[in-house]
Amino acid sequence: MNVPAQAPARVVAVWCPDWPAVAAAASAELPATTPIAVVAANRVIACSATARAAGVRRGLRRREAQARCPELYVAQSDPDRDAIRFESVVSAIDAVAPGVEVLRSGLVVLAARGVVRWFGSEETAAESLVDAVAAVGVECQVGIADELSTAVLAARRGTLVPVGAGAGFLAPLPISELAVEPALAAPERTETVDLLRRLGMRTIGTFAALTPAEVASRFGSDAVAAHRSARGLPERPPSGRAIPPDLVVEYPCDPPIDRVDAAAFAGRTLAGLLHVRLAAAGVACTRLLVAARTGNGEEHSRTWRCAEPLTPDGTADRVRWQLDGWLTGRSVSRPTAGIVMLRLEPVEVVASGALQLGLWGGVGDEDERARRALVRVQGLLGGDAVQMGVLSGGRGPGERVVLVPVGDEAVPASDPDAPWPGRLPPPAPAMVLHEPPVVALDDESGAPVTVTERGVLDGRPARLRWGSRSWTVIGWAGPWPVDEYWWDPASARHVARLQVLLDGSRALLVIYGADGWRVEGVYD
Repeated sequence: MNVPAQAPARVVAVWCPDWPAVAAAASAELPATTPIAVVAANRVIACSATARAAGVRRGLRRREAQARCPELYVAQSDPDRDAIRFESVVSAIDAVAPGVEVLRSGLVVLAARGVVRWFGSEETAAESLVDAVAAVGVECQVGIADELSTAVLAARRGTLVPVGAGAGFLAPLPISELAVEPALAAPERTETVDLLRRLGMRTIGTFAALTPAEVASRFGSDAVAAHRSARGLPERPPSGRAIPPDLVVEYPCDPPIDRVDAAAFAGRTLAGLLHVRLAAAGVACTRLLVAARTGNGEEHSRTWRCAEPLTPDGTADRVRWQLDGWLTGRSVSRPTAGIVMLRLEPVEVVASGALQLGLWGGVGDEDERARRALVRVQGLLGGDAVQMGVLSGGRGPGERVVLVPVGDEAVPASDPDAPWPGRLPPPAPAMVLHEPPVVALDDESGAPVTVTERGVLDGRPARLRWGSRSWTVIGWAGPWPVDEYWWDPASARHVARLQVLLDGSRALLVIYGADGWRVEGVYD
């Protein structure tokens, strides 16, 4: 008796193009026609269609992008902003087709069977999903294919790939497409693709023509995974079997949580508990269900899928993003009561060996123990009691470091790579004084040394007096004048910084303002 072949578990992917730029425009309340670029490490990582029309491209330096498009609005990369804004889109899709899984901000997938059966055909289902996302003011493209990675690439082209035609659809595409989606590729995928290009492989079909034995014997494990995707082989569907309940962790919230900062703190605590259980079971989580319940019985849940196993920080981030979008009303339905229960449930796990621990400066055992210790201190003293420094933009040393609570996104207050005219050159002081003490700087005749309107010293510094003590000045550098907020009289600031070397090898950073000289920093 012939057994009919089982139909492949089709996958729907919904992709919102240029999502970081879309989220940045929404946060700044800018019209859709504004050219926008999102930068990280002083390079463009995303831009709007109007910016691309003006010549802006990913990978450009910020200055070059602004030179090509002078009216360009530049925003710093902010994963928190992207994820929180995307929650309204996910909620809109979930209202039409339940079972949505978030790959990253701007990209979701779901099993095609239910939504296609409900709407009658794949074409109608795709149109309905596009309309649902458009209802919240966002454009999207839909792709459907036999397996996940093919569906994602199809969504980038707005294509519905016929059953069994995945390999043929992928074959003519550039091989760089295997690394275009970070949510599906390991961090080393870019290096793998670059190596394949140098070996003469220009299309995905060329790579797929190799045998699995040839790939496994010559390349790493990521190349084997990329080869399976290139051949259009079925991958795991968006929904898998349930994980045993001993890995599920819950957090009763007493009193109920109705603030985002309290939810974020509870999420970090719950993430730590989850990863302790995962480590004890020898597994790592690649798909995670985050669920919350309010005092009025309202339920809110979301599934997150990741290419790499989740870390405790990655888990805590996803809890914060999801609850922020729900509590602040950016999703379709805002809760009417505080959250009384949080639950984390691993939906899919892999062997713990899949999570590569860092040797130096990575996510190693020492780093993880230190992180858990800091979280415990936060639990005793409060979320803001433990903070870390983040390099930011500014002209003085005190302005270039901002403190953020441990576990929050390390976002600078301003772009550290901006020009900042008048910025103090390196090296930076070893110690910065938050309340700069008053000092006196005199020349050889004992007359005070000041900074003129032209930004130069009116004398040669000879002695520095700090309280009852004084030192001989044996060298100096500067001054570096700063004229900030000159357009706003209430905030205008006219100061100048000077590095002075004193006898006894002591070096100070002093700043001159309306109240004279003060010590801003001490060099080691």
